[in-house]
Amino acid sequence: MMKRLFDIVVSSILLLLFSPVMIGVAIAVLRDTPGPVIYKQVRVGRDRQTFGIYKFRSMVMDADKIGGHSTTKGDARVTKVGRFIRKTSLDELPQLINVLKGDMSLVGPRPDVLAQEAQYIPKDWIKRHRVRPGITGLAQATARSAATPKGRTKLDLEYVDTASLWKDISILAQTARQVLMRGSH
Repeated sequence: MMKRLFDIVVSSILLLLFSPVMIGVAIAVLRDTPGPVIYKQVRVGRDRQTFGIYKFRSMVMDADKIGGHSTTKGDARVTKVGRFIRKTSLDELPQLINVLKGDMSLVGPRPDVLAQEAQYIPKDWIKRHRVRPGITGLAQATARSAATPKGRTKLDLEYVDTASLWKDISILAQTARQVLMRGSH
């Protein structure tokens, strides 16, 4: 209950604070390449329920038909503006709306696409989805893009076992430091 209230209050404040930045990103995405500003993708959430995650579009149209569900360094599907908004994590800002809707939390394991279930043993897949997925998580706060899939899973499961509001606040602070100091992929 306290975590949900924290998510609602903080995401509302962040949406207000970042609204000028979001408008600027939206204009940049529109000018960079044809297509919608917001990309919506089906992801797996709490209790393995699917939902539509929102992101600023950082890739060319139909990128999911051209390549896999994850990107690699120098991925040709990523647009010029996309490289910048991914590095700075600005592409994730629309997920604050997912937090307000209750699909996501500020902190939790990053939401998987359905195809990623094959990468897990069944008990880990079930355990990982006992909590709401997050805009950031323990893996992003500690390893950012350097974590291996196995390492991310370990950290995600550790989070499920040890989640608390204080841990979330710590993870948010660590994530801010990671983004400001190192950027993303």
